[in-house]
Amino acid sequence: MTINKQQRYEEMLPQLASLIAGETEEMSVLANVAAVIHETFGFWWTGFYLVRGGELRLGPFQGPVACMHIQRGRGVCGTSWERSETIVVPDVELFPGHIACSSASRSEIVVPLYNINKVVVGVLDIDSRELSTFDETDKNYLEQVSQLITRTLYAH
Repeated sequence: MTINKQQRYEEMLPQLASLIAGETEEMSVLANVAAVIHETFGFWWTGFYLVRGGELRLGPFQGPVACMHIQRGRGVCGTSWERSETIVVPDVELFPGHIACSSASRSEIVVPLYNINKVVVGVLDIDSRELSTFDETDKNYLEQVSQLITRTLYAH
C-alpha cells in the first residue's frame, strides 16, 4: 500500500507534537522540526529563517548551504514575511525577485511562524528540485506545523 502525502502529514504531526512537547529551546525545536519534515518527505531543502535585526537570518535547516540574510519583501521568504501569509511557488523562475540560493531549487513553499500576538517571528522554507511539488495539502499541514511551533515556543 502506497502512503500518500496527506497520510504522511497525518502521521508526522502527532510525532512532531510529541517530540517538541514541553521544549523551550528555540534552536533545538526548529532543528528537530526541520529534520523530521526533511526525512519524512525527502525535500531538497527544509529549514527556518528567523527575524533578527530587521532581516531574516538563516536558522536550523537540512540540505545544502543556504543564503544567510534575506531582506523583508525580497524573494519568497521575505515576501511571505512582509505579507504575513503562506506562499506556494510552483516554479521559482517565475516568481518576481526570486533569490536563487541554489539553482537546483525549482519549487518552494514558505510558511510564516507567528508569536502569540500574530507577529511574524520567522518562516519555514521548503524547496524542491521538482516543479509544482507543493499544493493546498502542503499549505494546510505546514500551517498546522507552524501553529504547533507557535504553541510550543512563542505562546509564553
